[in-house]
Amino acid sequence: MTAAVLSAIRLLTKPLGEVHDAQSSHQETLSAALRANRAFLLQQLHSERSFEEVKRLRGEVMVAAEWFSSNTEDATWVFVQECLLLLLALARHLSVELELFKQTPAPSTAKLCTPEMAPPLPPDTLSVTQQKTLGTALQFVISLGLCPYLAPGVGVPLARRSAFGVMVEKLVCGGAVPAVGRRLYTTTNVLLQLSELSSLATLVFTRHLGDVMAALCQLGYQPHRAGSDTEEEKMQELSAEERQTCREALKSLLGKVYQPIVIKELLILQGGPKQSAAVRSSSGPSSSRAALGSAPAWLRRLCGQLLSERLMQPNGVQAVVRAILGGGTGDESDWRKCESVAKILVTCPQQSSADSYYRQVCPQILDLLHFKDKLTAQQFQRVATRAVLSVVQEKPSFGQQYLLTPLFAPLHRCTTASNDGDSQATVEEWELTRCIEDIYKIWVVGNTPSASLLKALEQVLPVIFALFCFTKQNVSHLRDEDDALYEKVSGEQWRLECLMQLLAELKDYDLPGDFFLELLQELTSWASAEDDEEEEDKQELDISAMTLLEVEQRLLGRAVRRSQRLALLQVLAVMVESVQPTVLLRKSTQVVDFIVSLLQRACVGLDQATGPGLGNPVESQTLSMGIGLVATLLSGPQLSAEDYSSMSRLLPPLEALSQMHPEAVIQELASNLRAVIATHGAYQPENLTASTQPSSNPALRKKQKMQTEANNSQTSPHPSPQDSNSPGSTQIRHPASSGGSAAGVGPKAGGRTSGTSNSCPPTKTFSDCLLEACDPDVPTRAVALRVLTQMVKKGNPEAVQAQEKVLVLFLENLEHEDSFIYLSAIQGLSALADSYPERILERLLKDFQHGPSLPTSNKEHSLETRLKVGEVLMRASRAMGELAPHLGRPLVAVFLQGTRDPDQSVRASSLSNLGELCQRLDYALGPLTQELSSCLTALIKTEKEAEVRRAAVHVITLLLRGLSDKSTQVLSDVLLDLYRALKWVVRSDPDDVTVLHAQLALEELSDVMKRLIFPEQKLEKKIVVLP
Repeated sequence: MTAAVLSAIRLLTKPLGEVHDAQSSHQETLSAALRANRAFLLQQLHSERSFEEVKRLRGEVMVAAEWFSSNTEDATWVFVQECLLLLLALARHLSVELELFKQTPAPSTAKLCTPEMAPPLPPDTLSVTQQKTLGTALQFVISLGLCPYLAPGVGVPLARRSAFGVMVEKLVCGGAVPAVGRRLYTTTNVLLQLSELSSLATLVFTRHLGDVMAALCQLGYQPHRAGSDTEEEKMQELSAEERQTCREALKSLLGKVYQPIVIKELLILQGGPKQSAAVRSSSGPSSSRAALGSAPAWLRRLCGQLLSERLMQPNGVQAVVRAILGGGTGDESDWRKCESVAKILVTCPQQSSADSYYRQVCPQILDLLHFKDKLTAQQFQRVATRAVLSVVQEKPSFGQQYLLTPLFAPLHRCTTASNDGDSQATVEEWELTRCIEDIYKIWVVGNTPSASLLKALEQVLPVIFALFCFTKQNVSHLRDEDDALYEKVSGEQWRLECLMQLLAELKDYDLPGDFFLELLQELTSWASAEDDEEEEDKQELDISAMTLLEVEQRLLGRAVRRSQRLALLQVLAVMVESVQPTVLLRKSTQVVDFIVSLLQRACVGLDQATGPGLGNPVESQTLSMGIGLVATLLSGPQLSAEDYSSMSRLLPPLEALSQMHPEAVIQELASNLRAVIATHGAYQPENLTASTQPSSNPALRKKQKMQTEANNSQTSPHPSPQDSNSPGSTQIRHPASSGGSAAGVGPKAGGRTSGTSNSCPPTKTFSDCLLEACDPDVPTRAVALRVLTQMVKKGNPEAVQAQEKVLVLFLENLEHEDSFIYLSAIQGLSALADSYPERILERLLKDFQHGPSLPTSNKEHSLETRLKVGEVLMRASRAMGELAPHLGRPLVAVFLQGTRDPDQSVRASSLSNLGELCQRLDYALGPLTQELSSCLTALIKTEKEAEVRRAAVHVITLLLRGLSDKSTQVLSDVLLDLYRALKWVVRSDPDDVTVLHAQLALEELSDVMKRLIFPEQKLEKKIVVLP
């Protein structure tokens, strides 16, 4: 029976080519085809026995259909009525069959049923061909019986859909159409009856949901046009009950269908902004119809109300986002869509109260952050982050109440629990994890830095930092607490270390420097407040007039302030120790701010009698450093106007120093520096650079020397010399300005000096330098050693004649504990070994083997001295050049003996020196290869200390690198043994660094063998000149 009804529908809707007439119009051809199809169907129903049941069902439906009219002359409506009759007949038949299927199960089927068998299909299941036939019939019903009767601007016009829609629109609207509303009501009502069956509802709503919604909106909500209707039209109008039925049907339909689809259709019905009359008049022949996207005012209001209801219901925000962003690809257009959706979400509808709207919508916005699907989560996250930012900025009260408070709730509960001392878990781990992830998505991933968002985050930052410190203690947050860690490190110290880790990771940002300068500014204000407290302490306090509570509060307040100051000093100390100076002061403006803080702190207490520099050596050193930094910045070449503008902040503290400092030298220096800055370099005093050197300032030099003798470890950091020509010092680089200026803070900034300064100018005699090399002052002694080194290199006659004295002097200073001294001595011994290799190397080799030989040597530090001598020998090996085969044989023997020393540091040093030397011996290494190979292989396989194994493997790397293509000739007898030793290291050695060294050596060997097997092809052309 189902097949028979569908066959009848197929006869009614199939195209008939023989009705086409070349002289007729398209509308006439379509009308003739509709009549012919209906006549052919009626003929088949009366003549074919297979259609008897279809004829009976059609008759029953026709009798029950009050809307059926047989006396109309409109071919399209007659065709639509026939389609509706057959569709209702099919629906009635399927309903009866489905009811019987549910009530009467087949016993034979139940007996034969097995777990592998599929359940029987219900009778309303349609094949693909049958669905296609029904889809064609529904398309005819919509195109001929629904869309033509929609008011202008309601729904998408047929003319905008296809060429066939244009023809149908002209056919139906060409003549006077009576009872428009009644025909629209009939078609819509039949479609709703069909949708009561799930199989037919899928076909109706998957393609024609928007048209059905448009019809229901017009039937239920279109205002009545008064004053122009005839008596016949008034009789055909819908009653109030029918309009109410349409409204209820629309409400029921919107509640049943998937909400994103409903929202998308409502947005289409709502249309765009209303077009002006000029635009409508320029739309050509179709100006009688509203332009696409233009909807009447009543429909726009209705769609807006329905959209607001969809939005405020549960999961409404998610439905709106899915409707607008469905099928997005993450490109730029999706970003704009996300911005638009966010604006929609944060705009309260006019018919809703703001409090009710944000109370229902804001929790749904936060739920958008919790999706797992990658693409969906990315789009939802964009919408959520922009919406949160907009609400917090535009509606701060609602944003705080309905967004930030629920978002931060787990963190607030952590704070409350810690204050109450509750030991029970107040926040579940998954809840806390999701809270942190949401904060990261909103504040880090989704938004650019916003003052409102950052301000809102301040209240929970302590909890987030506490969580960060806690997770840093363990590999996983599920592991138990490590008691040993708490015994070793206090809570405050651990939080400081975590803070330093965060600042170190922000090396490409200005935050560490700004935080450091903020602490320095706080330190300056602390110094000023401390002076005020000291004045209060000097005055007698009348305790008799105070209550015990007031006295206690006063004492507690002072204790709290002191604890805060101690914490400030602790943070500053850890920052200076842990964070690199290039991270703390990475911009020129930060350098200037640093100098401002130094000078402001030096200005504190200038009005007192003692002055800052007379009683406090630390303040004196601070002032010296600040003035030296200013002078160094000003000595940079080609300072730009921006540089001078940034340094204008130095003018007030320099003026205070020039007028109020008790020392005339400081006043003069501050006045000169202030004049240079104020005139943008037009005024340049001749003695500015020299006057900033500590050696030319007797007062400052005396204080520095006293401070160095009192506590050498608390002075400025020990600079490390980098080479023999340019002694190193701690430098703060001034970033290059637009004019290319760059200046470093070196000896002129105070502290320890190096190089050829005034303490030992080149004009001084050799004997004066020998005396100053024994000076207890560390900078003076180091500079004298550097000058003696230069004399040795230049072949000074006095230095040549007294080389024994110079050697002893260098050896004595080699045992000094200060790196500035012993590194200068290492450079001097390297210069002596380069100038007089045979004699000096013999002495150095003896000291390296047996320890220092001087009578004054400290035997307890013999190991350190041997390692320093090893450094001298390594530098001497590098400087030998082509003389290495001649001078290096004794060194090789000593270094091979050193590989058996009891101390692992000496063994590693010997191997390091051996590698540096052997890579320069070339063919002279041939007789030593067997002994060298045996030594290295034995150390690689038997040495317990990883440091020594690393050095042994590194020797092989240096050998292959130095010999290069000559490796196959010089190491031909031992190359295979070395290769096997390296492979053994890669496979078996537990130390990762040793394995890395072995891999590097194997790469060197691989390059050598590739060049040997596949030599480089050189394209050469030999030209011979004949005699």
